[in-house]
Parts: sequence; C-alpha cells; structure tokens
Amino acid sequence: EPGHGPRLPKLARHSRSIEFRNVTFTYPKQERPALHTINLTIPHGKTIAVVGPNGSGKTTLFSLVPRLFDPDVAEQGQLQGAILIDGLDLKEVSVRSLRRQIGVVTQETVLFRGTIAANIAYGAKGVTRERVIEAAKKARADEFIVALPQGYDTPVAEQGLSLSGGQRQRLAIARAILRDPAILILDEATSMIDADSEAKIAAALGDFSRGRTCLIVAHRLSTVVNADHIVVMDQGRIVDQGGHTELLNRCETYGRIARHQLVAGA
Repeated sequence: EPGHGPRLPKLARHSRSIEFRNVTFTYPKQERPALHTINLTIPHGKTIAVVGPNGSGKTTLFSLVPRLFDPDVAEQGQLQGAILIDGLDLKEVSVRSLRRQIGVVTQETVLFRGTIAANIAYGAKGVTRERVIEAAKKARADEFIVALPQGYDTPVAEQGLSLSGGQRQRLAIARAILRDPAILILDEATSMIDADSEAKIAAALGDFSRGRTCLIVAHRLSTVVNADHIVVMDQGRIVDQGGHTELLNRCETYGRIARHQLVAGA
C-alpha cells in the first residue's frame, strides 16, 4: 500500500487547493492512457462538475485523489505528474491522513446486513445515536427512516434492496456527513432517481458542500448549472472548462453532452 511508511507526515485539513499537475495515467495492461497530461487547479470550497462522454476519464480523474491509483511515472524528458493538496504532493503524506479527509458518494452505495443506524455510522468511530440522526436529517434521510417499521433499528436487507435508489443515496450522504470530510467526491447516479429523491439529494448536497471542495462526476443538468466550474473531458483530456453558458456557446463537446447526456430532472 502506498504511503503507509511510519515517517510520512500527516496531511493537515485541506484548506487551499487541489492541483493536478501534468497528470497522465494508464491502467495496467492498457496501451492508451486513460488520462493525458491533465492540468487543473481547484480552489478550496469550490464545487467542480466534470462532464464528458463515457470512457472520457471522469471517474478515473477523481480516483487519483484518494490514491486508489497514482499518476504514471514520467519517461525521459517528460515532467513528472503529481497531485497536490495545499501544495503537498500526495506521495509525501500518509495515505490514512489523506483518506480521512475524503467523503465518497458513488452511485453504487454499499450497504450491508445490519440496522439503518449501523449502516450510516459505518466507518465513523464511536458515534452517538444523536449524531447518526443529525446526519440523517441533514441528508434528508430521516423522513423516510422514521416511517420504517423499526425506524433507525430497521434491518437492511443484503445490498439494501428493500430501499429505493434515492433512499440508498441519501444514506450514503448521511454516512459522508458523519465523517465531516474536507473533500467530497460524488459520482452522481445516472440511474433514474425519482423526482422527489432527486430534489432532496440536491438540497442535502447544497447544504453539505458549503466550505468543502466538491468534485462531482456530473450526469444532471441541475448539478452542472449550479457548479462553480465545469470541466469538459473527452478521451482522457480536458478539452474545455468554464461556466455553463460560455461552454454552450463555444464548446461543441459540451453542447452535445448538454443536449443528449445530462438528465434534465423533474
């Protein structure tokens, strides 16, 4: 595991920027890089939406932040790629101190057998029932939980199949809220979430994202329009970045995505 040496310093709580500097990344056994020479600086506290066709590298880009992968090692004559948080190369800090600051909400929320409360508290140490409920309220999940037969003590079936996609996503957000991350990585669900859940998820994330850096693989028009900055990717490269209106006017790839790929929602 990278960065588990005893001597690596802890990363202090993220407060300035996340920077991708000259990052290229190739999956094992693949010829073509999934990411090509990515340069991107994200100021602390901003919400960045990344859009692009399938396979353009959006999810790969953000999986480098918690160091699920590391950038390719530069060949001769190339600049070495690096990811920096507040100016520190991630390879120089302890992985645990990095991952502790990151909350991840993906479209595949992992739920296990156990109560709703235990599922929310997963990964957070010594959490009181009050804090679990507070997190659920912030995630707009409390309202459906209290309607369940045993409330917070209702057992969750395997993979949470008894819950709707929108409910599972709100549990994932509650879990992230409990961890109080400085960085939130959100891989937005494309699966059709009912309009009611979608509005609640948007409201929960709107509140929760304040004061945090949010990195969103965006599939919804509403998310993109509300982001501070939009990054357009295609075939592993950043092809443009800016605001919704300017990108619609000048970026062909973005226009195509906005018309065909982004779910308009209710």
